[in-house]
Amino acid sequence: MAGGSREAGRTVTSKVLAILGAFDAGHPQLTLTDLARRSGVPLSTVHRLVGELEEWQALSRAPDGRLRIGLRLWELGQLAPAKLQDLAHPWLQELFASTGENVHLAVRDGLEVLYVDKVAGRRAVPIVSRTGGRLPMHPTGVGKALLAFEPDWFVRSYLDRVLERPTPHTITEPGRLARELATVRAQGYALTYEEMTLGSCSAAAPILVGGRPIAALGIVLAARRARELPRLVEPLLNAANGIGRACAAAA
Repeated sequence: MAGGSREAGRTVTSKVLAILGAFDAGHPQLTLTDLARRSGVPLSTVHRLVGELEEWQALSRAPDGRLRIGLRLWELGQLAPAKLQDLAHPWLQELFASTGENVHLAVRDGLEVLYVDKVAGRRAVPIVSRTGGRLPMHPTGVGKALLAFEPDWFVRSYLDRVLERPTPHTITEPGRLARELATVRAQGYALTYEEMTLGSCSAAAPILVGGRPIAALGIVLAARRARELPRLVEPLLNAANGIGRACAAAA
């Protein structure tokens, strides 16, 4: 292998993937030094491979010279299978139209929720979720809705971890969180109050197909309007159930 690819156990492909994987929602733009540090690839190798990635438009330069994901990768990403998003998006639009509140769709990926779609408006409360972004499960409405319907072994494993506390209101005590998840299972939806972000609260419902949670639908509003959450539960459940039926029919 040429250049830095002589490193034991690392192919050129693994290095390219490590470089691309260094970007995430918290690091959308990186310098060459940042890329080397986050990817574990030597700086000289990063410099060489980045040149090729830029030429192919997998990476591009921001005005300040930092690197970011290029349009070529975005274009390829649009070819990924998106049956869930295609089936769910009209329901998200309808829920947003009927409530005027931000709505989002998430799936579980490992121990996190991955947001795959969102419909938001200018007048709705700002939210930290973004399409393609990830957040912990236990402080988010969609995360709780998913976690509550996972197998017991998975829930036990999740609760055995040291849980992040994004705000003073985040529930991290295993026993208390287990009781909350039992409530979510019993009532069919989750509620959160400033657990992920101060100033916002949420309601979320799992999207079940054959009793298995394939995704969760959430709605977010300002914490000062928390008393309005109960009126949003019925349209939320209707939308989640509608998506579940559509996914089951398309399977």
